[in-house]
Amino acid sequence: MADPKAVPLRGGSAASKGRSRGSGADMLAAGAARASGERAKRRRTPLLTDASGDEIGPRPVLSAVDVRAPSVHRPRPVPKSGRVLTAKAARSSVTTSSPSARVTAKTAKPSPTTARVGAGVDELVTFAIATLRRAAAASGLSGDDIERQVAATLAFVRRRLSGNYTVDDFGFDEDFTENAYLPLLRPLYKSWFRVEVRGIENIPSAGGALIVANHSGTVALDSLMTQVAVHDEHPDHRFLRMLGADLVFKTPIVGAVARKSGCTLAANPDAERLLASGELVGVWPEGFKGVGKPFSERYKLQRFGRGGFVAAALRTSVPIVPCSIVGAEEIYPILGNLKTVARLIGVPYIPVTPTFPLLGPLGLVPLPSKWIIEFGAPVETAVLGRQAADDPMVVFDLTDRVRETIQQTLYSLLLQRRSVFF
Repeated sequence: MADPKAVPLRGGSAASKGRSRGSGADMLAAGAARASGERAKRRRTPLLTDASGDEIGPRPVLSAVDVRAPSVHRPRPVPKSGRVLTAKAARSSVTTSSPSARVTAKTAKPSPTTARVGAGVDELVTFAIATLRRAAAASGLSGDDIERQVAATLAFVRRRLSGNYTVDDFGFDEDFTENAYLPLLRPLYKSWFRVEVRGIENIPSAGGALIVANHSGTVALDSLMTQVAVHDEHPDHRFLRMLGADLVFKTPIVGAVARKSGCTLAANPDAERLLASGELVGVWPEGFKGVGKPFSERYKLQRFGRGGFVAAALRTSVPIVPCSIVGAEEIYPILGNLKTVARLIGVPYIPVTPTFPLLGPLGLVPLPSKWIIEFGAPVETAVLGRQAADDPMVVFDLTDRVRETIQQTLYSLLLQRRSVFF
């Protein structure tokens, strides 16, 4: 019989092991029940109390359907007809609409950059109009002339921007010449040199003609003033197509402006083509020898070349109009010539005048001499026939005749002139 006080060894029998396992499971179940009771007790214990000390009951638990608070219906304001939606409404409509609608809404909104550009253009046009009116008023124009000039300027800008103008085969831009080029020269023509024109009736109203003039003045301003005189003083406002040297077209900017204003290369094929088409052509046969001669030889004509201009007039049977210009010799009186410097930079001459280079850029301002431009009686070439252009004796004789006419007219005008500047 076993002693009841004896301590059983570890491991024991299978029955005792079963009882120990059973008592362990009961202990786990009891612990879980106590833990569950503690959690239930904490849930029932209030966390807050009101001012009187009473407990605040637990809040009702919302169901999954009641998670969102009930929305209050707010009527959306209906925009009046002809008015734009507010920014908030526009944003909400863009957010809830389709992607295509969102793109349309975004593109329909005016860009701030576009608005600034439009405002800048309006301010620029307003400033330009005000400037033109002040300039016209300062020049002594009437109110109607000012309005007409402003309208013409705006119309010119519109044509240039839209490309509504024509250019001929030689590069002549009539719209540019009449509305931009000649207006820039008119202050010199009217106010600075105060040009007096005589014999304008000797220029034919239609058909081709060749104007032959003396050349002087260091800078070829005499050709530009002749161009303005023919256009402004002639009843039909004809354009003078001038023949220029190679250096003119090789000079940047100057060459492009010369082309647009009607100037072309001084070559017989171009001259004959212009004359045959009925254009009024101008030529200065002395060339750089006439422009760059010293002041001591003023108003003494240089050689007229080989008479190429006469041959062109004979082949096209157009009249030759002699032109004598007084006043250009005094705008830049040449006292010397820097030949070495001129040779280095590739120009015919570098003049030394009373004001240049002594006064620097101020020396480029021409002296305000009084000018007289006289157009002589035309010399007809049709009676000689086109075959006369191939006869050197006829060409030389006609060249000397035109040159002598211009020289004698210069002497006569010098005697009639009261003063160089008045």
